Amino acid sequence: MAEGSHLDGWTEMGPDWEVPPPMRTDIAHGARIYDYFIGGKDNFPADRAAAEHVLELRPSLALAARANRRFMCRAVEYVASQGIRQFLDIGTGIPTSPNTHEVAQSVIPEARVVYVDNDPMVLVHARALLVSAPEGRTAYIDADVRDPSSILDHPSLRKVLDLTEPVCLMLVALLHFVADEEDPYGLVAQLLDACPSGSRLILTHGTEDFSDEAGARALQAYRASGVNLHLRPHAEVLRFFDGLELAEPGLQLVNRWRPDNDLDRQARPQDITWYGAVASKP
Repeated sequence: MAEGSHLDGWTEMGPDWEVPPPMRTDIAHGARIYDYFIGGKDNFPADRAAAEHVLELRPSLALAARANRRFMCRAVEYVASQGIRQFLDIGTGIPTSPNTHEVAQSVIPEARVVYVDNDPMVLVHARALLVSAPEGRTAYIDADVRDPSSILDHPSLRKVLDLTEPVCLMLVALLHFVADEEDPYGLVAQLLDACPSGSRLILTHGTEDFSDEAGARALQAYRASGVNLHLRPHAEVLRFFDGLELAEPGLQLVNRWRPDNDLDRQARPQDITWYGAVASKP
């Protein structure tokens, strides 16, 4: 692995970060709607309008999004506490503190994190917000999960991560944007194949398992805004973990995975729309 300065932290940006691709601000985008749900500021009128329309139909979606974020933080802290020092966060979304590197480096200051997304808004903010602790490293790659080789073969990834050592692959609130015909299970398998034994997978995925009529209307509104969602039941989400060893308590609604606060402990199943789990590769 290429070595670099550890004096001031180190952030590796892909070669295309300075010239972001065109950004359509007139069309709602899933990452920016999510940003609005969790209280972020990096969204546009089209995103806010879509989000508010969905929230009118199902106000609990904002609670669910925040529960998903809290799950991510707990899961990263759990994995880092097991000694995993490398994280590949695909579909990171618009940077909102605490980010993966902030949580991981609070446990292991020298932890290394590579972020991947294909949203121009994320690219715009990546350099300013994804700043490593002095002992660690971070990188940002503009790429799409539908093309795993563009991620795994990227020079920035190879500079920051050592794929001969365990890596935590993170796919948080991402795969429900991948249609069945795009082979989401094959994409996950290809990414995991590049990770050695002892690696981890942190994954969350939207579901309709506990949905009601209001949830169905909210989903229709989401799709009407131009954001296609492919929500999956428990059994189909569990398939992403085939061949892996699930950490306790297994695949659960995100608020039920090792909750550490009353918001999550008291949330109703019908208000939480994401499953989440952590697993290890034998």
